Formats: sequence, C-alpha cells, structure tokens
Amino acid sequence: MTAVAPAHVEEAGTSGPLLLCLHGIGSSSASFAPQLAELSGGFRVAAWDAPGYGKSPDPDGPLGLDDFADAAAEVIRARGGRAHVLGVSWGGVIALRLAVRHPRLVDSLIVADSSPGSGTDPAKAAAMRARVPELEALGPRAFAEKRGPRLVSEDAPAGLVRRVVDTMAASVRLPGYAHAVASMAAADLRADLPRVTAPTLVLCGEKDRVTGPDAAQALAGGLHKTACVIVKDAGHLANQEQPERFNAWVLSHLHIVTDRSHHTHRKG
Repeated sequence: MTAVAPAHVEEAGTSGPLLLCLHGIGSSSASFAPQLAELSGGFRVAAWDAPGYGKSPDPDGPLGLDDFADAAAEVIRARGGRAHVLGVSWGGVIALRLAVRHPRLVDSLIVADSSPGSGTDPAKAAAMRARVPELEALGPRAFAEKRGPRLVSEDAPAGLVRRVVDTMAASVRLPGYAHAVASMAAADLRADLPRVTAPTLVLCGEKDRVTGPDAAQALAGGLHKTACVIVKDAGHLANQEQPERFNAWVLSHLHIVTDRSHHTHRKG
C-alpha cells in the first residue's frame, strides 16, 4: 500500500451530519460548488481533491481503488468518524468500495452518474487506459477542452461548459490521473454490490452520454437498500447541470435516512 498524505478538503456548514463528496475522474472539489453552497444549511459538507488532484499532494507511488477508498475513510475519521457519502462517476465507484471496506464509517450513499467500473468490459477498460497517453500528449488544457463538453448535455449553457473545462484543466495532472485511470479500468464492483449495507440513492442524468441510465440500473439492481432516480435535463454531471433538482433528491434521501436513524435510536 502506498502512503497517502491527507487530502485537501473544501468545507461548508458548521453543524449537522457530515456529507463527504467525491468527484469524478476529470474533476476536483470545485465540481461540488452547488452542493457546498446549498446543502450546508443542515449538513457539514466536505468535498475532497482526490490524492494527486487539484490542491492535494501527489502520492509516493501507485494507488488502486482500495487506496482511494482508504484515503476517503481517513477524511471521515478526521471529521468525527461517520458520514453520508456522495460520489459522482469515478467518485461513486470509490464511495461504493468505501462502503464495503469501511461499513461503520458510511451512514448512507448517494451514487450519481456512475457504474460498477470500467473493468466490467474489456473495451471500456482499454478506452479508459488510453486516456493517460492522451493527457500526456495534449496537456491538461487541451485534454479538458476535448473531453469536458461531453460531460454535460448538448443543451448545457456555454458558461457551464466553460466551468467544467476550466475545472478539469486545473485539476488533472500526472501521475495522479494515471493512478485514477488504472483504478477505474480495473474496477468491477458487481460482486461488491450485494455487500453494501448502507441505504443508497442512485442518481443519473437523463441525458448522460458517458455512463448513462443503463449503468445506473446495473448499480441499483445489485444493491439491497436502494432507490434509482433519473434527473431530468441533465448530462453526466447532473449535480452541476441541474443542481436544484439534484440537491432536492439528495436532501430527500438524507432526511429520510437521518429520520429513520433517529427513530431507531429512540426505539432502542
């Protein structure tokens, strides 16, 4: 296992349960600006830059999916030891693995525009691995300008497309991105899903062109305590493209889970 320095974390809110946000493979904590702003009234919202991304230091060596999950666990432990975890795309894969490896740290999950991993299909795994030489050849800015627009719907406003591209350009670098790609290319969580005990909300943008509703259904079908929701008029980054709708579903889930937890404790 590679030693991982503490991740950089953006935080908002001073009271309530902890909500840890894990970004996608081409992003950073900046992608959760709408959640940090709008969900921090009743929750302590924390969004990380994954190891080797954004303001987080580069790791000393290669990281696998378990290493990323364990690094996320350390973020939770440093903030009280329990959290609801929101993961977008690759962040959703990390969140699910976190819930299997550290079930006592995870009160519930929100998995958005994600999948069981690219390792479920050799062609998807190969396409994922091909991104590393592409980033090396193009550099972060050109790489982001090529990839970023596909992460939102074709109807997305120009300002949002620009923010997505700028966030990616400022966030991704080698070797961190290569470690993330390797973790995603090897990931196949289908056997893990039945082991997830945390109640899980699966969200997917209606117009997601990257993972899409089929992948969301594959996740929901393998999980025990789950609901699956399609976010209207949103692409792959539903939390940024339709933040009001996205946040409303997240808050509904969180309130149901926390109310149920309080009721159980009172009965006990």
